[in-house]
Amino acid sequence: MEEYLSKIKNRTAMKEAVERVKGGGKKVVFTNGCFDILHQGHVRYLSEAKKCGDYLIIGLNSDRSVRSIKGKNRPLMPVGARAELLAALCFVDGVVVFDEEDPLAIIKYLQPQVLVKGSDWADEDIIGAEVVKKIGGEVRRIPLVPGISTSGIIRRIADLYSARNS
Repeated sequence: MEEYLSKIKNRTAMKEAVERVKGGGKKVVFTNGCFDILHQGHVRYLSEAKKCGDYLIIGLNSDRSVRSIKGKNRPLMPVGARAELLAALCFVDGVVVFDEEDPLAIIKYLQPQVLVKGSDWADEDIIGAEVVKKIGGEVRRIPLVPGISTSGIIRRIADLYSARNS
């Protein structure tokens, strides 16, 4: 088994990792998303998220969760593949899958000290912000890379495919 796969943990194992990190006086950072097609925008975002603390956890939406948010044709890649790609990134310390439509339950369970979202999220819309602030943590918003999104990539592929087959 590849060493990076050990970064993918269930909720209980991730909670144990969080407690070890916090017990060592280090700061836990949490972000979440679908990460359906890993792209340059994701890599830059996650690299910046890691700079907000010591241990970066990604809450990854399950396949069912992605379908409920993005529609029946998503995700394009199954959760195992998405989790493995994220775990392979050097600045990602842990990946935990959640099945709910939003990450509130996993944020409450893990109690990260820093919650990170993209700048496309308004402060008042960031799920879990109140939980993190209540324990003395902080919420950070990171600028997105303009013009890069999974939906945009999917549209470009569909357009190219349509043009080629018409």
